[in-house]
Amino acid sequence: MMTAVLIMTPAAQACGTIDDPCQVADGQYYARTPAAWDGSTPLPTAVYFHGWSSSGANVMRNERLTGTFDRLGVLLIAPDGRNNTWAHVGSPSAARDEIAFMDAVMADVHARWPVDRSRLWVTGFSQGGSMVWDVACYRGQEFAAFAPISGAFWQPLPDTCPAGPVNLLHVHGTSDTVVPMEGRPIRQVFRQGDVLAGMAIWREVNGCAAEPDHAEDDGTVACEIWTSCTGDRELQLCLHDGGHAAPADWLERAYRWVETVSGSPSHG
Repeated sequence: MMTAVLIMTPAAQACGTIDDPCQVADGQYYARTPAAWDGSTPLPTAVYFHGWSSSGANVMRNERLTGTFDRLGVLLIAPDGRNNTWAHVGSPSAARDEIAFMDAVMADVHARWPVDRSRLWVTGFSQGGSMVWDVACYRGQEFAAFAPISGAFWQPLPDTCPAGPVNLLHVHGTSDTVVPMEGRPIRQVFRQGDVLAGMAIWREVNGCAAEPDHAEDDGTVACEIWTSCTGDRELQLCLHDGGHAAPADWLERAYRWVETVSGSPSHG
């Protein structure tokens, strides 16, 4: 019996640049492979959601961000929000079904690149962080881990998350006034959700106790960590005293955590 072999040709991968984004149903995304990639080895992969008023193209123009992923040897996927925003649950935008859009993006990504599913993770900043929470809630089983930055559920918060337990590491500034820990109203109609209330939902989904198993404080961030959860996944809430940003080395730290929870050796 002959075994079919999928050959990843350069033509199959030839999209994703600023001038030529990859087109999928109801949208587009950008992609950047690490410079040292040999063209065949399965790639650790990060999906990065941009913040409000930004774009996937702007993510690709951010040399500090793209350089970090390149140094880590990670394939960077940057979906493009419709009209520079996201239509997650509770958002002022209702431009499209973002979960269906992400299904299309990931199907296309898997068809074009050899993704290492054990190190396939999702991150993003601000409203992009809120997209991370939504994807974790509704498609969490498709990814190894989630590392949102400065963005969480919006109201109405979900009663539960149908995708089940996830590995999730959230970082937030306690002095953030753009997305405060307690949330805030937007246009007096919409409301960002309370981060602690959102973490309580994740504890319930993951089967974690109310109190963390342990805490760590390295002088930059203070993390509460839940590891002994019945869902066999890990939750972390890491806070710093800054504003609407994350520590400069946060993506590297998040990726080391992804490799830890996935059981993969470090490449960063």
